[in-house]
Amino acid sequence: MAPLTISVVIVSRDRPGSLIRCLAGIDGLDYPAYEVVVVACPEGSAAIRRTDYDSRLKLIEYDKPNISAARNLAIAAAAGDIVAFIDDDAVPEPTWLRYLSAPFDDRSVAAVGGFVRGRNGISFQWKAREVDNGGVARPLMLDETRAMRPTPTPGWAIKTEGTNMAVRRKVLADLGGFDPGFRFYLDETDLNRRMNDAGLETAIAPLAQVHHAYAANAQRNANRAMTDLSEIGASTAYFLRRHCPEDSIGKRLNEMIQDQRLRVFDQLRAKKLRKSDLEPLMQSLKRGIEDGKSRDLAVLETIPPPNAEFLPFAPRRRGSVVIKGRIWQAKRLRRVARQQAAGGANVSLFLFGPSPRKHSVQFTDDGVWEQSGGIFGRSDRAGPLIQFTSFESRLNRERDRVAAIRGLDTK
Repeated sequence: MAPLTISVVIVSRDRPGSLIRCLAGIDGLDYPAYEVVVVACPEGSAAIRRTDYDSRLKLIEYDKPNISAARNLAIAAAAGDIVAFIDDDAVPEPTWLRYLSAPFDDRSVAAVGGFVRGRNGISFQWKAREVDNGGVARPLMLDETRAMRPTPTPGWAIKTEGTNMAVRRKVLADLGGFDPGFRFYLDETDLNRRMNDAGLETAIAPLAQVHHAYAANAQRNANRAMTDLSEIGASTAYFLRRHCPEDSIGKRLNEMIQDQRLRVFDQLRAKKLRKSDLEPLMQSLKRGIEDGKSRDLAVLETIPPPNAEFLPFAPRRRGSVVIKGRIWQAKRLRRVARQQAAGGANVSLFLFGPSPRKHSVQFTDDGVWEQSGGIFGRSDRAGPLIQFTSFESRLNRERDRVAAIRGLDTK
């Protein structure tokens, strides 16, 4: 049976460097039938046109700060059976689409969500969650070694993350895509609730993984310190009008305001913010809430069939190569890794030193998955602080830890 075709959608605004790195990761996916649709601001579009990606993907220029409207433009151009979404500041593991698409073999599955790793490349930002009618999410406990179709708690819906999710195109089209009333926040959560209300089933694929950098944007700076809360306030108020019983909206808004205040205080304690930032941030939140209360509720119309034919994206990197060595060999091994990646391989570079330093993983601009740390340091942050082992034993353990998602041969 022929594999389902997939349209990978990236929306990008004011982050051309992150966008090109995301595309470098997509250039190493091992799925046989996918296209790439990018909706980008003029700066991002110009960055793509300076690369060979320009002729290999569908590029739509859009210069408004509305992720939902941008995604709807992408859906209109998407010709795949499935539409997969990833943020411009994220990078997929090579096996991402293979695991993300597998649950769709069951025709009853309408959407699939994957797991998201954080900035250190090892810890998870998000795993499986469910969300209530106030937009509040909580973890779901499930088997993390295989795809599952969890049953949500009554009144809740299975949550997917906008940086790692896939939906059947027909489902998206029939539902009218994303609600443009959500310009930045809760956009996919609104879709989750609408799908749940329509009786549509969502699966979770734990091994479909992306790395999310949380790059700076109009709402936060590079160290994740908040700079503006208006869209969080607006989207929350708009979401509650859409999904929450009217007599509970006031209580939910007060809870959200308190949660955001606690976030601000946490960042004050971490010295990411100054005391003088507190009042402007909370005022921006209040302005946003008033905006969200007055936004016209969008009437979502069916999205027509694709306006462009499927454009297969031929990845440049196939197969996997492991390069290993001591940290003092880094310069030479990084050069070798770059050469291997340029030659068409997905390269995993392991650089370990004789220390208890914590491990981190990054996807470099050269297209190399680099993990560095101490032989005795921990990768999993829940593991022992110091681990006594040999170089080869530690290498084997770390290689095995990522083998399934990286597509590595462990024989």
